[in-house]
Amino acid sequence: MATLVDVVRVLEDLYPLNLAESWDNPGLIVGNPMDNVNKIVCLSDPTLEAVEESCKMGANLIVSHHPLFFRSVHEVSGFSVRGKIVQTLIENRCGLWVGHTNADAAFRGVADAAANAFGLKDLHPLIPASNHDLSLGLGRVGVLEQKITLKEFAMRVFNALPTTNLGIQVCGDINAMVSKIAVLPGSGDSLFDEVRACGADVYVTSDLRHHPATDAYEQAVYEAKLANSNIIKPMLINTPHSAIESLWFKYAVQDVHDSIYKNFGESLDISWIGRAFDPWNYVIN
Repeated sequence: MATLVDVVRVLEDLYPLNLAESWDNPGLIVGNPMDNVNKIVCLSDPTLEAVEESCKMGANLIVSHHPLFFRSVHEVSGFSVRGKIVQTLIENRCGLWVGHTNADAAFRGVADAAANAFGLKDLHPLIPASNHDLSLGLGRVGVLEQKITLKEFAMRVFNALPTTNLGIQVCGDINAMVSKIAVLPGSGDSLFDEVRACGADVYVTSDLRHHPATDAYEQAVYEAKLANSNIIKPMLINTPHSAIESLWFKYAVQDVHDSIYKNFGESLDISWIGRAFDPWNYVIN
């Protein structure tokens, strides 16, 4: 039977840790490397509810996109929810492996999965990874098979995502024709310069804050006026954070299964808790 260290090697071959951003710390967070693994559960956020559900499903390993720890931790006692999560994992002999920005940048990772779900082709990274294959890096830029309206494309994005209470938000002329799309799953309002430089008609990302989004669109409108043009770009689509990133698991479940079988001749049970772990449960419009 494959051990945890065997599965980790497979995961880190598919999603190399050296693709991660310098501030990020993906990889094996909890687990005995010599424990056997026969069931893996994939999910976007290692919340206490999701971890308890995974353990009840008999998971020996959870593969999460978002980290359990973003900042330095000085205790994992039962007084904190993260301490309780660690204790739950240990008590159930369940490991936790995180594929975060390394999975964002990888081949058939988070960005590829989202771009493909939205029907983009001729993909290349928004920000290529340094010292790596030029096809790897953060975000993806691609084109649609044919031009469609912003409204039609926004509906395509909405329909591709897991359902959330927030839905998606759109900024721009919904009747404008669009073709070139930039996609950055996760928080993306620090990359407007790169999006403008790539010439995208639409930028699809998450967590767009008021001031960066307003400034970016105002600049786009102003530049169009200076050029005596009615083409304003980029227009914006803001998606729920975990919803767009969870599209990765449509690839990861199969890719991890196939790679383990290829390397160890074992067909592991790999499942995905597919709901989006969005904190907002009630919206008033």
